[in-house]
Amino acid sequence: MEYFHKDSLYYIFLEILKLHFYRTHVLFDEIGVYPGQPHLLFVLNKEDGLSQSEIATKLDVKPSTVTVMLRRMEKANLIRRYQDTEDQRVTRVYITDEGRETCNKAIKITQKLEEECFGNFTVEEKIILRRLFMQMRANLAAVNDKE
Repeated sequence: MEYFHKDSLYYIFLEILKLHFYRTHVLFDEIGVYPGQPHLLFVLNKEDGLSQSEIATKLDVKPSTVTVMLRRMEKANLIRRYQDTEDQRVTRVYITDEGRETCNKAIKITQKLEEECFGNFTVEEKIILRRLFMQMRANLAAVNDKE
Protein backbone atom coordinates (compact mmCIF):
# COMPACT_ATOMS: atom_id res chain seq x y z
CA MET A 1 0.00 0.00 0.00
CA GLU A 2 1.25 3.48 -0.83
CA TYR A 3 2.48 5.50 2.12
CA PHE A 4 0.02 8.34 1.55
CA HIS A 5 -2.81 6.29 0.12
CA LYS A 6 -6.09 7.57 1.55
CA ASP A 7 -6.75 4.21 3.22
CA SER A 8 -3.31 3.89 4.84
CA LEU A 9 -3.11 4.11 8.63
CA TYR A 10 -0.85 7.12 8.46
CA TYR A 11 -3.13 9.05 6.08
CA ILE A 12 -6.22 8.28 8.18
CA PHE A 13 -4.32 9.33 11.31
CA LEU A 14 -3.39 12.66 9.67
CA GLU A 15 -7.03 13.21 8.70
CA ILE A 16 -8.12 12.55 12.29
CA LEU A 17 -5.54 15.02 13.60
CA LYS A 18 -6.71 17.66 11.13
CA LEU A 19 -10.40 17.15 11.93
CA HIS A 20 -9.78 17.15 15.68
CA PHE A 21 -7.60 20.28 15.41
CA TYR A 22 -10.33 22.12 13.51
CA ARG A 23 -13.15 20.98 15.81
CA THR A 24 -11.13 21.90 18.91
CA HIS A 25 -10.50 25.39 17.55
CA VAL A 26 -14.15 25.92 16.69
CA LEU A 27 -15.43 24.84 20.12
CA PHE A 28 -12.80 26.64 22.20
CA ASP A 29 -13.21 29.79 20.09
CA GLU A 30 -16.85 29.86 21.23
CA ILE A 31 -15.67 30.46 24.82
CA GLY A 32 -12.83 32.79 23.81
CA VAL A 33 -9.80 30.60 24.49
CA TYR A 34 -7.05 29.14 22.37
CA PRO A 35 -6.79 25.32 22.32
CA GLY A 36 -3.62 25.29 24.45
CA GLN A 37 -5.15 27.37 27.24
CA PRO A 38 -7.73 24.96 28.72
CA HIS A 39 -5.05 22.54 29.91
CA LEU A 40 -3.42 25.39 31.83
CA LEU A 41 -6.80 26.30 33.33
CA PHE A 42 -7.32 22.65 34.33
CA VAL A 43 -3.93 22.62 36.06
CA LEU A 44 -4.54 25.90 37.93
CA ASN A 45 -8.09 24.91 38.84
CA LYS A 46 -6.62 21.86 40.56
CA GLU A 47 -3.45 23.46 41.95
CA ASP A 48 -3.55 27.27 42.10
CA GLY A 49 -0.53 29.47 42.72
CA LEU A 50 2.06 27.62 40.67
CA SER A 51 5.22 29.29 39.44
CA GLN A 52 5.73 29.74 35.72
CA SER A 53 8.46 27.10 35.71
CA GLU A 54 6.18 24.63 37.54
CA ILE A 55 3.51 25.28 34.91
CA ALA A 56 6.00 24.68 32.09
CA THR A 57 6.95 21.36 33.69
CA LYS A 58 3.35 20.26 34.21
CA LEU A 59 2.36 21.19 30.65
CA ASP A 60 5.62 19.83 29.22
CA VAL A 61 6.27 23.02 27.24
CA LYS A 62 9.05 25.59 27.09
CA PRO A 63 8.96 28.41 29.65
CA SER A 64 8.77 30.93 26.79
CA THR A 65 5.54 29.25 25.62
CA VAL A 66 4.09 29.64 29.11
CA THR A 67 5.03 33.33 29.15
CA VAL A 68 3.08 33.97 25.94
CA MET A 69 0.09 31.94 27.17
CA LEU A 70 0.01 33.76 30.50
CA ARG A 71 0.20 37.18 28.86
CA ARG A 72 -2.85 36.39 26.70
CA MET A 73 -4.76 34.77 29.54
CA GLU A 74 -4.05 37.64 31.92
CA LYS A 75 -5.29 40.10 29.31
CA ALA A 76 -8.50 38.03 29.06
CA ASN A 77 -8.83 38.08 32.89
CA LEU A 78 -8.53 34.28 33.16
CA ILE A 79 -5.45 34.37 35.40
CA ARG A 80 -3.50 36.78 37.60
CA ARG A 81 0.23 36.82 38.28
CA TYR A 82 1.73 37.93 41.59
CA GLN A 83 5.24 38.03 42.99
CA ASP A 84 5.92 35.27 45.51
CA THR A 85 5.86 36.77 49.01
CA GLU A 86 8.94 34.80 50.09
CA ASP A 87 10.99 34.91 46.89
CA GLN A 88 10.62 38.03 44.74
CA ARG A 89 12.30 36.25 41.80
CA VAL A 90 9.31 33.90 41.48
CA THR A 91 5.98 34.82 39.93
CA ARG A 92 2.96 32.81 41.03
CA VAL A 93 -0.05 32.30 38.78
CA TYR A 94 -3.62 32.21 40.08
CA ILE A 95 -6.87 31.45 38.28
CA THR A 96 -9.54 34.16 38.48
CA ASP A 97 -13.27 33.64 39.01
CA GLU A 98 -13.73 34.24 35.29
CA GLY A 99 -10.99 31.70 34.66
CA ARG A 100 -12.84 29.13 36.78
CA GLU A 101 -16.05 29.73 34.81
CA THR A 102 -14.13 29.34 31.56
CA CYS A 103 -12.46 26.21 32.94
CA ASN A 104 -15.86 24.67 33.66
CA LYS A 105 -16.98 25.49 30.12
CA ALA A 106 -13.75 23.98 28.76
CA ILE A 107 -14.36 20.79 30.75
CA LYS A 108 -17.79 20.50 29.11
CA ILE A 109 -16.26 21.08 25.68
CA THR A 110 -13.63 18.41 26.34
CA GLN A 111 -16.38 15.99 27.35
CA LYS A 112 -18.28 16.90 24.19
CA LEU A 113 -15.18 16.30 22.05
CA GLU A 114 -14.60 12.95 23.71
CA GLU A 115 -18.21 11.96 23.05
CA GLU A 116 -17.96 13.10 19.43
CA CYS A 117 -14.75 11.12 18.94
CA PHE A 118 -15.57 7.93 20.83
CA GLY A 119 -19.33 7.97 21.44
CA ASN A 120 -20.20 5.03 19.24
CA PHE A 121 -17.33 2.82 20.45
CA THR A 122 -17.99 -0.12 22.71
CA VAL A 123 -16.23 -0.33 26.07
CA GLU A 124 -14.01 -3.06 24.65
CA GLU A 125 -13.08 -0.95 21.61
CA LYS A 126 -12.20 1.97 23.88
CA ILE A 127 -9.95 -0.28 25.99
CA ILE A 128 -8.16 -1.57 22.89
CA LEU A 129 -7.84 1.91 21.38
CA ARG A 130 -6.49 3.29 24.65
CA ARG A 131 -3.84 0.55 24.71
CA LEU A 132 -2.93 1.28 21.09
CA PHE A 133 -2.70 5.02 21.75
CA MET A 134 -0.46 4.36 24.75
CA GLN A 135 1.74 2.13 22.61
CA MET A 136 1.92 4.82 19.91
CA ARG A 137 2.82 7.42 22.53
CA ALA A 138 5.56 5.16 23.89
CA ASN A 139 6.93 4.55 20.39
CA LEU A 140 7.14 8.27 19.67
CA ALA A 141 8.52 9.10 23.12
CA ALA A 142 11.28 6.52 22.69
CA VAL A 143 12.31 8.04 19.36
CA ASN A 144 12.23 11.57 20.80
CA ASP A 145 14.33 10.49 23.79
CA LYS A 146 17.04 9.24 21.43
CA GLU A 147 17.36 12.62 19.71
